[in-house]
Amino acid sequence: MADDNFTNLQKQRTGFDRMRHAFMFSLQGLRMGWGETAFRQEVLVAVVAIPLAFWLGKTWVETALMASGVVLVMVVELLNTAIESVVDRVGTEWHELAKRAKDLGSAAVLLSLTLCVAIWAAALYHRVWA
Repeated sequence: MADDNFTNLQKQRTGFDRMRHAFMFSLQGLRMGWGETAFRQEVLVAVVAIPLAFWLGKTWVETALMASGVVLVMVVELLNTAIESVVDRVGTEWHELAKRAKDLGSAAVLLSLTLCVAIWAAALYHRVWA
């Protein structure tokens, strides 16, 4: 019952108070994400790749695409972790739907990584060989 009161309190907030609380919950989510090895690795890559995008990109569009590709991977990783957490909350026993949800989340991460690598490969090709 206490959780219901907490949830109702959150929905009653408005304006700046709601935004402040939402921001704090987002920071908590990032801290939780940091607990995931894959997310930590992606953040460390981003620390190098995003500044490199500013050097490598010839236009603001190229720079934005390269940086966005890196950030997209982290976003999808956080969503995948959220899916896995919800599935594990429901139950840890094997179930076809649980496997399906986790595999689909993993596939989303793979696609975002593939897109990011393709963007960076095209930018490197354009910068070095074209």
